[in-house]
Amino acid sequence: MSSRPPFEFNISAAADKKRKKTGRRGMSGAFDTADRPCDYPGCKEKGAYRAPKSPDLLDEFFWFCKDHIREYNLKWNFFQGTTDEEFQKFLDKDRVWERETKPFSRIGDGNAWARLGVNDPMALLGEKATQNPGRPSSAATRKLPPTERKAIEILDARDTMSKTEIRKVYKGLIKVLHPDMNGGDRSHEEQLQEVVWAWDQLKDSRYFRD
Repeated sequence: MSSRPPFEFNISAAADKKRKKTGRRGMSGAFDTADRPCDYPGCKEKGAYRAPKSPDLLDEFFWFCKDHIREYNLKWNFFQGTTDEEFQKFLDKDRVWERETKPFSRIGDGNAWARLGVNDPMALLGEKATQNPGRPSSAATRKLPPTERKAIEILDARDTMSKTEIRKVYKGLIKVLHPDMNGGDRSHEEQLQEVVWAWDQLKDSRYFRD
């Protein structure tokens, strides 16, 4: 039987332990397997501790012995050579996880309605904006399908009326809205279409008695 790993790599615990042994770092930060000399001039100790070469070269390292890594760390200044303005920009970016943000729009006086050229939001609805709040929900005395409920509201009828009574309301509206009955006034044609539609929904409805 072949001993070749099925996934092209060895996932055994022994292999994992062997991998971790290479380049293993101790609790002090020292690399136990490091065999390079200390980079400090004239030092012959083993360079078991690494340190970035500069703030611009964080992926390139010096290797020092224990004494010289301490000295290097004491002198290390990530912001060395940075102006106050550059330092403040760094803080601002770090505050938002280095993701640029944009302030909220402040067009005009900061009022969102100003973008539409409206000083008073209620002006969008005209002078009668609050004079016709609609029929109160208490006008509904029983549950109806949405279509029938909408038709009743268009005709301004009551849901307790019979079809005969609703038909009288419908005819009264036709006399006011139809051009042939109101002297040729065609300004209400859109409302007339809604009234005709509403009666078509109710005349054969099983929710209203004859």
